[in-house]
Parts: sequence; structure tokens; C-alpha cells
Amino acid sequence: MKKLYRSETDKRIGGICGGVGELLDVDPTIIRLVAIVLALVTAVVPFLIGYLFAWWIVPTKAELAARQ
Repeated sequence: MKKLYRSETDKRIGGICGGVGELLDVDPTIIRLVAIVLALVTAVVPFLIGYLFAWWIVPTKAELAARQ
């Protein structure tokens, strides 16, 4: 079973979009474009709060491996 983690290699800001792209086997650029559209649709602030929350909660791949 795949798990969500922040990407350490394919990241721009926090690695969330890179991690989602790796989880779904989709190019992270597409995930980033979808994230930008969602940010614009939700008036940016709620999206930023959710992104920052995910950045805080979702572990990196190394942190995830250390837990197991």
C-alpha cells in the first residue's frame, strides 16, 4: 500500500505536490497546476492554510522510513 509523504527530491516549496504526484503516479507539474487552480477558486487563503497544515503533518520519506 502506498503512503503519502513529502517529496525530498521533487519539491518547490514544501514537497506536498511532489509527494502527491509520486503517490498517484502523475507528473507533479500537473498536480501543481491543479493546486494553483484550487487556490484561485478558494480565494487563496483557505488553500494556503490547508497547504501549510499538510506541510506540518505529512512526513518526508526519510521520516516515514524511520518510523517503521
